[in-house]
Amino acid sequence: MKIVIVDDDKLVSLSLKTILETDNAINVAAIGEHGKEAIALYEKHKPDVLLMDIRMEVMTGLEAAEQILRRNPQANILFLTTFLDDEYIVRALHLGAKGYILKQNYESLIPALNAVANGQSVFGSEIITRLPEFLASSSSFDYSARGITDKEQEIIELVAEGFSNREIAGHLYLSEGTVRNYLSSILEKLDLRDRTQLAVFYYQHR
Repeated sequence: MKIVIVDDDKLVSLSLKTILETDNAINVAAIGEHGKEAIALYEKHKPDVLLMDIRMEVMTGLEAAEQILRRNPQANILFLTTFLDDEYIVRALHLGAKGYILKQNYESLIPALNAVANGQSVFGSEIITRLPEFLASSSSFDYSARGITDKEQEIIELVAEGFSNREIAGHLYLSEGTVRNYLSSILEKLDLRDRTQLAVFYYQHR
């Protein structure tokens, strides 16, 4: 698994590199210090995961992520930060970041990278418990007007609760392939990129 680390504290980056490379399956291809370097390093190395801080000089991680994801919608970006600001978390989710974890949770870093590299979304427990609070909105949404069926709405709710495709299949007595087909249809109807954006959408329009 190829990783690029971007953090404005070089000591942090070097420490992260040391921690990550204790796992023989992980190769830290490059280290950067701000968002502009993140963009250049992503284009050069096309890492499996870009591990990036949020607050940085020259260009923030959020600004860099926006540009990277616009050019590479499949990019796996995992934010590692000390800041638990609602504004940052919501923007990261909207952009399509695959994860947001706090720097003090070093023990969860390698499992988080593996999960993100395999297409899953990862958010620290501190963030998961607050999702309904800071994403809730008073606005309502007519799913039927976008062609969303009752079954598809059930799947949306389960995705928002963090269920995997396998768990959704078991819960609704469907095959995993059928669940994947439903999800593809839902994302197309709502003009969303992935299940993370779908979860954000659900909480905003409950």
